[in-house]
Amino acid sequence: QVQLVESGGGLVQPGGSLRLSCAASGSIFSINVMSWHRQAPGQQRELVAVITSGGSTNYADAVKGRFTISRDNAKNTVYLQMNSLKPEGTAVYYCLFAQRDGIPYWGKGTLVTVSS
Repeated sequence: QVQLVESGGGLVQPGGSLRLSCAASGSIFSINVMSWHRQAPGQQRELVAVITSGGSTNYADAVKGRFTISRDNAKNTVYLQMNSLKPEGTAVYYCLFAQRDGIPYWGKGTLVTVSS
């Protein structure tokens, strides 16, 4: 089992920044993938960014150039630095952890509201 604890959500004005964190604990293998997803009201959950334990990253087109995903393997923690936030970025942001056991572990989500 793997447990995920997300933090860092909140209210921010358009153009502002936030940093999300997701700490994993439990039975963790060294090779894994961590990612951020978001779900806006009335919308399907979508991938925002992904990072492997080796440091390879990929981003949704909507956030490229504004969001940065990073991780600290020693702390089993993934971060999402979000800059130049837009109102359409309002959503619940979820952390996902995946490793060779094939079980997707989701965090409970953290709400990000972009509004003036």
